Amino acid sequence: MRRVLVGVMAIGAAVLAGPATGLAQQPQPEPQPGPGVTVQLNDDTAYDVGLVNKYVHGDFNVALAQCPGEGLKAPKSTTFSSPVLTVGKYDYGPLIGVPANVSADVELKAGTAPGSYPLTVNCNGKPYTATFSVPRKQVSAIPSGAAGAGDGSMAP
Repeated sequence: MRRVLVGVMAIGAAVLAGPATGLAQQPQPEPQPGPGVTVQLNDDTAYDVGLVNKYVHGDFNVALAQCPGEGLKAPKSTTFSSPVLTVGKYDYGPLIGVPANVSADVELKAGTAPGSYPLTVNCNGKPYTATFSVPRKQVSAIPSGAAGAGDGSMAP
């Protein structure tokens, strides 16, 4: 019993003293950066999915970002930019149900063609970019003379 106790103490001392020469050391994990910065156009809702990074014609659109700042708010120096969006009113603070602490109203500039475009947030002096899509604009009015569902215009 005494030999076992001495052997266990010797192994413990060797472990505490550090790795022996010739043994491979395990790589240490890299330190993780602080909270990440995110940027996106619009956000999915409980009843409407597929909105993230898609411009919605005829509806309210908002740029969103998570930018580390003081407490829960993004720094007031945080700004959005895009070659095809006009950026309006900013709100610097957390949003309920959305991982963002800065938002801004955005509108599509007239004449913008369907396609993919960048949305950039300048956060703490560094730019972070996401890509969003602008779909074709859907017909919002019924053409003159078009048949209507249930109006009897197609009846014999």
